[in-house]
Amino acid sequence: MGYIRSMKFLDRARIYVASGAGGAGCLSFRREKFVEYGGPNGGDGGRGGHVFAEAVENLNTLIDFRYQQHYEAPNGRPGEGSNCTGADGDDLVIRVPVGTQIFEEDEETLVADLDRPGERALLAKGGNGGWGNARFKSSVNQAPRRANPGQPSETRTLWLRLKLIADFGLIGLPNAGKSTFLAATTAAKPKIADYPFTTLHPGLGVVRLAEGESFVLADIPGLIEGAHEGAGVGDRFLGHVERCAALIHLVDGTADDVVGAWRTVRGELSAYGHGLSEKREIVCLNKVDALSEADVATKLKALSRAAGKPARAVSGVSGAGVPALLRDLMTIKKAMATPAAVEEEHDAGWAP
Repeated sequence: MGYIRSMKFLDRARIYVASGAGGAGCLSFRREKFVEYGGPNGGDGGRGGHVFAEAVENLNTLIDFRYQQHYEAPNGRPGEGSNCTGADGDDLVIRVPVGTQIFEEDEETLVADLDRPGERALLAKGGNGGWGNARFKSSVNQAPRRANPGQPSETRTLWLRLKLIADFGLIGLPNAGKSTFLAATTAAKPKIADYPFTTLHPGLGVVRLAEGESFVLADIPGLIEGAHEGAGVGDRFLGHVERCAALIHLVDGTADDVVGAWRTVRGELSAYGHGLSEKREIVCLNKVDALSEADVATKLKALSRAAGKPARAVSGVSGAGVPALLRDLMTIKKAMATPAAVEEEHDAGWAP
């Protein structure tokens, strides 16, 4: 009986890339029995292969780069006599998930941000091939004995960081019910248990409301006070919700201090930075199925006052308030997509 090993989530990896070196030019002269005048006929060397990174769909982890870190493109072939040019080295294309950012070795200088399928970035340029001696023939120098070597390869050490492409992100303290909400609204099957930090890696799910109406929901591990200093699982997974249109902040309704729980997560968002604290936030009092109507009203009022906006009552278990929330999220997505679509159509210009 076979066993399927679950794929690990990896969102950060270091790789080493090297382009191909250019082929050397050829030093050759034409010498044939019945040809009165010979001359230089050395061909040029071929170009070395480039190294590209390409964003592809159906990948959502960098786990492949744990097992292979070195990528080297083929060298160009040297030139040959009879003015034969050497073959170019084949380009090497490294497939990465959509949403991958590529940084220099210092992990600060951004090289490329591949956030669309099919988008490519040149990581290392192949060396040009050297000239053969036929290139140096002139009226003054009719028998040049000179050929250039090919350009050397380019080597780089790069860091890959994956930021999942999701429309909305679920945030909250551990055991706020994020995984239950994800499982109730999508086909994802996250681990659900009654102890903190059940979710150790981000998860994705697709919410389908109707034909042509769907959006992607991201669930990240819970945040605790001091997460920006490494407490719990830290806050590095917050990078996966940087691209979201809005954050769904789930607050455990069974907690004694729902306002304190909300403020703890907001404090961690502010400490993390990168504009997360300014993102649109939808505050939801979760697990209302376990509360009385009076408790729900009291806690909703306190949470709304603290957040400065109306909080919503939802339950991932009973489904209370969930359909209306999902419909509003779909409306937000359409509103966010409309300006981009209009701008793209305007930029396209006239076409017959």
